[in-house]
Amino acid sequence: MERFRVVGGTSLRGEVSVVGAKNSALKLMAGALLAVGRTRLTNVPAILDVTIMAELLRRLGCVVDYDATSGVVEIDVPDRIGHRADYELVRALRASICVLGPLVARCGEAHVAIPGGDAIGSRGLDLHISGLETLGASVHVTHGYLIAAAPNGLHGGEIRLDFPSVGATENVLMAAVLAKGVTRVTNAAREPEIVDIAQFLAKMGATIEGAGSSVIEVQGVSALTPVSHQVVPDRIAAGTWAFAAATTEGDVEVVGGVAGHMGAALDLLTEAGSDVVLTERGFRVTGTGRRAAFDVATLPYPGFPTDLQPFALTYNAVAQGSAMVTENLFEARFRTVQELARLGADTRMDGHHVMLHGVRRLSGAPVEASDIRSGAALVIAGLVADGITTVSKAHHVDRGYAGFDEALRGLGADVTREPDEAPYI
Repeated sequence: MERFRVVGGTSLRGEVSVVGAKNSALKLMAGALLAVGRTRLTNVPAILDVTIMAELLRRLGCVVDYDATSGVVEIDVPDRIGHRADYELVRALRASICVLGPLVARCGEAHVAIPGGDAIGSRGLDLHISGLETLGASVHVTHGYLIAAAPNGLHGGEIRLDFPSVGATENVLMAAVLAKGVTRVTNAAREPEIVDIAQFLAKMGATIEGAGSSVIEVQGVSALTPVSHQVVPDRIAAGTWAFAAATTEGDVEVVGGVAGHMGAALDLLTEAGSDVVLTERGFRVTGTGRRAAFDVATLPYPGFPTDLQPFALTYNAVAQGSAMVTENLFEARFRTVQELARLGADTRMDGHHVMLHGVRRLSGAPVEASDIRSGAALVIAGLVADGITTVSKAHHVDRGYAGFDEALRGLGADVTREPDEAPYI
């Protein structure tokens, strides 16, 4: 176990690069199961979750070559693959549930352990289950496993999601491409990662219309072929650096960031006083002086993403004025609040709302990450705190960011890693 040691008082300045989206790369790796042969993915982030997914695919019978330095993953899928994803790996990676759709489509059955991952609240699998049942699979839970079976294959159907769940949309999409007939998904998730997966599947030979809208239509095909595909840039990592620049009163160019994928977040930062400009390589955020606080509520895309909510908390903790942050998607995603309070933030929590009254500076103290984004947000909070802040459970951050501390040092921050049992100084 390691922790981050953060010395406060830094305004981040310079440039930082973002690569492929974690939330797309993992699903594309699962999607490779749909085609026999060698699929090649580029622009893959060098993060722990990719390593875990690679091992999961190996356990299913694939040969996986992962070069973290070049960002290339090659997956050789055999004619016959396994259908059981064991708890040993699944418990560490929520995204592992995305093998469910491809396995049912390819094998006619899937045994996938109920996944673990970030401690941000319940994320039910009801939408995944009902979607697959509409496609003709029988699904039940036993002994901690989600068991799906479609011995006669899948067929198309009309699926309306009660909520535009990204995971359920992905699983249904990857199952429907090999189903007989037409599948129509309404109230589908609209995230750029959904579009990326649809483009990947279309390259493989799938027929998909409407990805990026609330209605997606899939014409099933009998087989797909392996392809080479570049992962879409990570909008959450890009948003992290945008908030880091604004929070620390810095000036950061986010190379590789796609501003069009983060309209809600960048609009809020602009309205609150930060300068956001497009560049030839991405976009640049400048947070000169203390900016205004802003109210924000998380919503499905294209609304403000829940993954950036911890950064909105940190920003508002030191902004001018008061703000309300509302979490509409995950009930346990306010664990960051109690850690910010340890750093001296003035917060009041009521259900899924948090009121923050901005203070000029936070005060360094030991805190603990509960998930990927909370860990990164707490490191940024340490940059605007007097003295030293330590953020325990650095492994959470490693699951979503490649070389997070190294990138911060490149922007002028004094952030290092040390054993988690080291004394706090």
